[in-house]
Amino acid sequence: MIAKVFMLVIFFGVMIAIGLYCRKHATDVNGFVLGGRSVGPWLTAFAYGTSYFSAVVFIGYAGQFGWKYGIAASWIGLGNAVIGSLLAWVVLGRRTRVMSQHLDSATMPEFFGKRFDSPALKICASVIVFIFLIPYTASLYNGLSRLFGMAFNIDFKLCIVIMAVLTGIYVIAGGYMATAINDFIQGCVMLVGICAVIAAVLNMNGGLMAALDGLARVEDATVSTTPGVFNSFLGPDPLNLLGVVILTSLGTWGLPQMVQKFYAIKNENQIRKGAVISTFFALVVSGGCYFLGGFGRLFSDQIDIAADGYDAVIPTMLSGLPDLLIGLVVILVLSASMSTLSSLVIASSSTLTIDVIKGHIIKKMDEKKQLVCIRMLIVVFIAISVVIAIVQYTNNVTFIAQLMGVSWGALAGAFLAPFLYGLYWKKTTRLSVWVSFIFGAGIMVLNMFVRSAFPVFLQSPINCGAFAMLAGLVIVPVVSLTSPKQDDAQITQIFSCYDKTTQVRRSQSLGND
Repeated sequence: MIAKVFMLVIFFGVMIAIGLYCRKHATDVNGFVLGGRSVGPWLTAFAYGTSYFSAVVFIGYAGQFGWKYGIAASWIGLGNAVIGSLLAWVVLGRRTRVMSQHLDSATMPEFFGKRFDSPALKICASVIVFIFLIPYTASLYNGLSRLFGMAFNIDFKLCIVIMAVLTGIYVIAGGYMATAINDFIQGCVMLVGICAVIAAVLNMNGGLMAALDGLARVEDATVSTTPGVFNSFLGPDPLNLLGVVILTSLGTWGLPQMVQKFYAIKNENQIRKGAVISTFFALVVSGGCYFLGGFGRLFSDQIDIAADGYDAVIPTMLSGLPDLLIGLVVILVLSASMSTLSSLVIASSSTLTIDVIKGHIIKKMDEKKQLVCIRMLIVVFIAISVVIAIVQYTNNVTFIAQLMGVSWGALAGAFLAPFLYGLYWKKTTRLSVWVSFIFGAGIMVLNMFVRSAFPVFLQSPINCGAFAMLAGLVIVPVVSLTSPKQDDAQITQIFSCYDKTTQVRRSQSLGND
């Protein structure tokens, strides 16, 4: 216990020290929210990856989908690496960085407002961000409850208050730069931790081949009568597995806290490096989490899913590990959760300040007032999410994967299509963005309250969220082709940022001579 507490004290001490050190980078809004648009590839890539994966993935999704799909759950991790990381950087990275700077936008709602010349769109997007990031943030805390109960036997409420306060300190002090540096350290912990945990769990079951053999012998007639289905290539339910892959992979393309990482890229070289680094990070961390969760049924004699839920799977698998390794796991999950939490609170507070309060509620708002407002809203946002997390945990409202599914589905369903088309297609119209916002957020709200009215496949928040994203990719071009176009001169000026000539090295272009 002394060793585990000592590891936590060191971890928290380093996080706060970095926050205080980075105060010099947080003296204006651009520095606080975007790190001055000069963050290096390693910091940006790790910030992207650690914001991507949290306790929701490690405790909630890995446990639930590993139990449902067996070793085939590893496909989710592969999808996160290829679609959610590599393709996101390749498709969105450069164009997001160029157009966001050209439009002088620091947030996704501000991008929508300036790209489509609509302050109302900006405010609507801000409201969607604030509302739907809260359940996601609450789910981060709940992912720690069982783990801390197993490792320290302390009250869950105390755990989330400590985590919230410490995260708030370093984010309020150092802003995005403190978050990026801490994300790098936390990401290193996650890389080492997940590898160590997988090795230990497999060793507990006689090694990789013995564990796979044991998984092949697991039978569950309520899921499938096929022998060895939990050790198969696609698992017992490929269609629902595909829904999870789409939501957790393609969904990152429309999440404000993820896309905002591209705003801070320094130059072209860093995009290439960042794409490789973040893909590797996702492959190890996400792939490792779901691979680990795939062996959950080997512990079925210790887990009562009906009574304890899927969130008990991973903590039960880890309960037999040595104390020092459990301490590492606790820091791993804390790292994943705190890095995501810091990203969420910066995205939400900066969005409300820049896109709603500035110019609308407070007409004249200088840099100093904006910084004060952002910092105050960080405190408010963290406090609200803590209260919701405690209420949700106490009343057992729902489990982690549902909270994340609703949040991701609403945000990505509303934003992914208009943001992607807005970067690439000049004919994207204001009305198509409104329709996407209403459809994406609306269908997830309906799914929460009248779920039984949906077709069976879409009653799952995860499948419904994946459907919302894919539907948006069809809705936006269809509506754009049948609705009034934006002013040609305005569109030409917006897309002129891509036409500027930049000298590059011969490795990138042979030139014309």
